[in-house]
Amino acid sequence: MSIQLTSLTKKYKAQTAVNAISFSAEKGEIVGFLGPNGAGKSTTMKMLTGFIKPSEGEVFVGGVNVVENPIEAQKKIGYLPEHNPLYLDMYVREYLQFHAAIHSVEKSHIETIVEKVGLTPEANKQIKQLSKGYRQRVGLAAAILHNPEVLVLDEPTTGLDPNQLVEIRQLIRELGKDKTVLLSTHVMQEVEALCDRVIIINKGELVVDEALKALKSSNKQVIKVTFDYKLEEQFVKRLPNISAFKNTTENNWTLEFETTEDMRPVIFDFAQENGLKILGLNSENKNLENLFQELTQ
Repeated sequence: MSIQLTSLTKKYKAQTAVNAISFSAEKGEIVGFLGPNGAGKSTTMKMLTGFIKPSEGEVFVGGVNVVENPIEAQKKIGYLPEHNPLYLDMYVREYLQFHAAIHSVEKSHIETIVEKVGLTPEANKQIKQLSKGYRQRVGLAAAILHNPEVLVLDEPTTGLDPNQLVEIRQLIRELGKDKTVLLSTHVMQEVEALCDRVIIINKGELVVDEALKALKSSNKQVIKVTFDYKLEEQFVKRLPNISAFKNTTENNWTLEFETTEDMRPVIFDFAQENGLKILGLNSENKNLENLFQELTQ
C-alpha cells in the first residue's frame, strides 16, 4: 500500500479532531478526500505528511512509518497545499532548481518536469507574472520534481477558469496513472471527473470509503413532490419501495426509493387513489452531492 492509516486519531485537549480513522490507497488510484469545513481533512493530511504527530494510531507512506521516520516518509510524498506557497520574485526555473537542490535531484530533470506540466511557454518568467493556472502548475511541478510515490493535493483547482480547470484535470489524471493521488476538494464535479474512489469524513469520523462507480450505480431515487393537501406520514409510508422520506414544508415531501423502477408514475397513481393533486414533481439522481449533504448535514 502506498498509503496506510490505521486508527489515526488527533486530540487537542478535550477536543477530538480526528477519531480513529483507517483507510488505505494503492498506486494508480486517485482518491477523493471529502468533508465539510472542520471535518478533520486538513488535520489528517498534516498527519499523513508528517507535519503534526497523531495522538494515537499509525500512518505509513510507501511502507515507511511517518512518525518514526518522517524524513524518509516525506521523500515519498509530493504535497500541493491549498494556498500554494511560492516565492513570487523567483523565476520558474530558479524556483524549481531551488526545490531540486533540496531533494538532491539532478538539474537536468527540471526540463522534463517543466514540459510534463505544460510550463514551457512560461518557464522564463518570474512567478509573480504568471496566471493562477500557471502558478498551480509551478506548485505541481515542485511537488512531483523528486518523483514521489504519493501526491497529496489540497484544493488544486480553486480559482481556476474553465479552460485552466480542464488542463489541470488532465494533468492530475496523467499523474494518477503511476502515483497514488489523494485529492481534497469541496467541488463534487472535480471528484466525479477525476476520482476512482471517495472517502468522506465528518466531525472527525470516517463515514464513507467506497468506489465512485459503486456510489454512482446506486438504485436510490430521490423525488421531490408537492401535493395540494397536507399528508400524514402513515400515508406516505404506503408507497412501495420507499426507503426514506422528509416533510420539508407543509405540503412538500422529499421521497427516497430503493429500486431501479421509475417511481414517478407510482406517485401519480398514489395521488389519484387518495384524491390528491400533484402541484409539482421533480426527480433527482442520487449523485455524490446528494450523498455528501445527506451524510454531513
